[in-house]
Amino acid sequence: PTDATGSAMTRQLGVHSLNPRYTFQNYIKGESNQFACAAALAVANTLGGTSFNPLVIYGGVGLGKTHLVHAIGNHVLQSDRSKRVLYVSSEKFTIDFVEAIQKDRIAEFSNFYRRVDILIVDDIQFFAGKEKTQDTFFHTFNELYQLGKQIVLSCDKPPKELKGLNERLLSRFQSGLTADVQPPDLETRIAILWKKSAENGVELPHEVVEFIALNITSNIRQLEGCLISLLAKSSINHRKTDLELAREVVRSIIGEVRTHITVEEIQHVVCEHLGIPEDLIRAKTRKQEIVNARQIAMYLTKELTNSSLKTIGLHFGGRDHSTVIHAYQTVEDGMSTDPVQRNLVHQLKSKLELSIR
Repeated sequence: PTDATGSAMTRQLGVHSLNPRYTFQNYIKGESNQFACAAALAVANTLGGTSFNPLVIYGGVGLGKTHLVHAIGNHVLQSDRSKRVLYVSSEKFTIDFVEAIQKDRIAEFSNFYRRVDILIVDDIQFFAGKEKTQDTFFHTFNELYQLGKQIVLSCDKPPKELKGLNERLLSRFQSGLTADVQPPDLETRIAILWKKSAENGVELPHEVVEFIALNITSNIRQLEGCLISLLAKSSINHRKTDLELAREVVRSIIGEVRTHITVEEIQHVVCEHLGIPEDLIRAKTRKQEIVNARQIAMYLTKELTNSSLKTIGLHFGGRDHSTVIHAYQTVEDGMSTDPVQRNLVHQLKSKLELSIR
């Protein structure tokens, strides 16, 4: 609310502070956010009709939590314009509360926040240390909950790990469903870059998209910032959006671009590409598709790292150096006679090498 007084607040009570750009339709889904997205959609479709109350979505900075909670509000309003949806940051809730105290309008403040059908509060970790604000929010929470209204919260870590919040409030936060949003995996990062570049009317070279996705791994905000910087430099300096420019932009964001590949990364890329669980590549199973994946990963590890044969074997379930030699020779022989195998290995090798160019 821009004003903590009753009449001004009430006039705004319909749509409040929702960003219409944040929808489920343009939210890129992947393994890292699949559960949180499904829970959010369930809440939006059945307002107050699930046991997901409150719904708490948590995760690190820039992972899409705010997008998801806005999407809930926008979806609700799209389905029923009469619903009273209120989105507010914890900071704004605190500011409104302080203004209400100063203007002796506590009753109107409470009435405003308790008349909604769905209350969405972003970044609840910032309630820490604000005892009076916490007390007020606790009573607001209870009132809405008892009326069967939906409450959606976001924070940067699981509720049980939040510091500076009183126990009764934490207990309420943990009484519904908690869903986490993890850093996006490679495929999701690539999908985000394709979508954002398309929104900007730009078709980037595939190797540029992969290079950025392989190097910017921590969060979506940084990923999108990198893309914006790339497009800006290309436009302002009249340069091609090629790998050279991408390297410059990535280096300016994260410092030095990675210069080596790890065994774990090789295992991850091979398993992800072939659709095999990573733990199986290190297991004792002799299932042929697993053996083939393991041998290819061993081959690439020998080709792309300085690891000794003994070290490579240890990374693959404690196998000895002779097994690594056999795997390397098997893959090399297969590449000389089977074009499908040759193309597969070259594709995987190029993907891995791209991450350190």
